[in-house]
Amino acid sequence: MNSDSDATPAHETPSPEHRRPSGVNDATVAAVGKMSEALECVERARGHLYSFHQLMGHSDLLLGEAVEALAEADHDAIAQRIGDDMVGRNIAPGRWTFQLVEEFDDGYWSPLREHERAVRDELLDGRRHVFEAEMKEQRRTHGRRGHEARPTD
Repeated sequence: MNSDSDATPAHETPSPEHRRPSGVNDATVAAVGKMSEALECVERARGHLYSFHQLMGHSDLLLGEAVEALAEADHDAIAQRIGDDMVGRNIAPGRWTFQLVEEFDDGYWSPLREHERAVRDELLDGRRHVFEAEMKEQRRTHGRRGHEARPTD
């Protein structure tokens, strides 16, 4: 059972870490939710950046193999031209993708994560996903299997 009501099973109420702190209004919950949503979008962009980083690294290795294959097929001038111009080439001035990843992580992603956490700490006692937990409570069918507020264990 749960401390909120002896008649309501615990799995039918949100976990304390997902409940709105006392005195917090709807606008604050929505604003913090929007901040978290922005961070989630940046997390997705970061994943794409890492995919780009890995794809470009793999592409450079494949290009090196293509240059070797061209040379082995007696196309030395073509292999030399492509090898000199493209293999190991920067994708931005002075930068390979690992440098872009590092600059993004240090200059944007890490500071945004710190701001998002600070906002949650200051306004929601550090609680995460309060907006989503409240949305879940509004949308789920209370008492129906598969619609529990939280796991039963």
